[in-house]
Amino acid sequence: MSDVKPVSKKSPWSWIPTLYFGQGIPYVVVMTISVIMYKKLGVSNTDIAYYTSWLYLPWVIKPLWSPLIDIFKTKRFWIVTLQLLIGASLAAVAFTIPMESYFQWSLAVFWLMAFSSATHDIAADGFYMLGLEQHQQAAFVGVRSTFYRIAMIMGQGALVYLAGYLEIHSGSIATAWSITFFILAGLFLSIAIYHRFALPYPAIDRSVVEEASVSAVLKEFVRTFGSFFKKKEIFVTLGFLLFYRFAEAQLVKLVTPFLLDARADGGLGLTTSDVGIAYGTIGVLCLTLGGLLGGYVISKKGLKFWLWIMVFAIHLPDAMFVYLSYMQPENFALICGAIGVEQFGYGFGFTAYMMYMVMISDGPYKTAHYAICTGFMALGMMIPGMFSGKLQDAIGYQHFFLWVMASTIPGFIVALMAKVDPEFGKKKA
Repeated sequence: MSDVKPVSKKSPWSWIPTLYFGQGIPYVVVMTISVIMYKKLGVSNTDIAYYTSWLYLPWVIKPLWSPLIDIFKTKRFWIVTLQLLIGASLAAVAFTIPMESYFQWSLAVFWLMAFSSATHDIAADGFYMLGLEQHQQAAFVGVRSTFYRIAMIMGQGALVYLAGYLEIHSGSIATAWSITFFILAGLFLSIAIYHRFALPYPAIDRSVVEEASVSAVLKEFVRTFGSFFKKKEIFVTLGFLLFYRFAEAQLVKLVTPFLLDARADGGLGLTTSDVGIAYGTIGVLCLTLGGLLGGYVISKKGLKFWLWIMVFAIHLPDAMFVYLSYMQPENFALICGAIGVEQFGYGFGFTAYMMYMVMISDGPYKTAHYAICTGFMALGMMIPGMFSGKLQDAIGYQHFFLWVMASTIPGFIVALMAKVDPEFGKKKA
């Protein structure tokens, strides 16, 4: 199956940018915008980190149902249907924010959105691999990262800036965030309608079981899931997936609270709009540039050649937050520059992780195996994130960011153990 070429003549540029923009929106809403919103609504760092880390769970367990995306319907069908559901969920969040029990109700909707988004990721990533040849996958990995990051700019940059503007001019934080989510819902529903017509029809995008009986489905499920764990050096693979981003998993949950908290509490005392500019726009732009460069260089010399450079790039710039927490600079340009350095390194270094997952997933069950990889990736983000808020509350921002630097060590160890084909990712003549 993997050798069959797609017949669609549609340019990848007509659907990859919007597909990964659409993939990025619900993820950034659940994982980042929710953190900023809850912080502004007065929720503690401990509760924010703990409860929003639990929202990683759908991405952790999505391998349990990922074979069903291969077995039933097409990836194209799943993408469009789930995008409509996510758009409706965004609108539902807007309705819950003004409620007295907003925290419980909005979390419930975020759970629905998280499950829909995780399932959408399975279909979208599978569609990407079915619709492109291997050298195109490497060349476009930077493009998909770019538009995923543009979604982040739109989400945690422009929309957070808008929420900050509305906070000031509406006089109500809840009203400001409710309006913001209504705008986001309208945008996402438009994306779903566009994809109904714009996505191509790869020849191999079809159900694995055309007329599925219960026994056939179960047999295919067991075969698909079991074949992943029969791969060579599976424990090294799992270690890489779980620990490559061990430090970043803790850092990402506390960045926006650190930027928003008062200086007396160890933070930088930025406004909501300032965070939208510094972290959500400049930071994500640098992240995007790092991802673009990473995809380009891997397509030229392969993953193995760049792996160790990318390992250093993703980990060492975390020291920028050690500097910010100790110096607490007031110069906004300096703060933006430090964030930009850290995010560029993260974008460049994360490209190695993405291509490693593509390499591991190669075979007749690409979609399901990639979903399993991303499930372990999410688990590697979820567990460290759950205790990060409580740890920060206990030791303060300065010591917390020092701990983050120490937490980069497992990332170096698993990179040392990983086996990579020297030719993987290179564009073939």
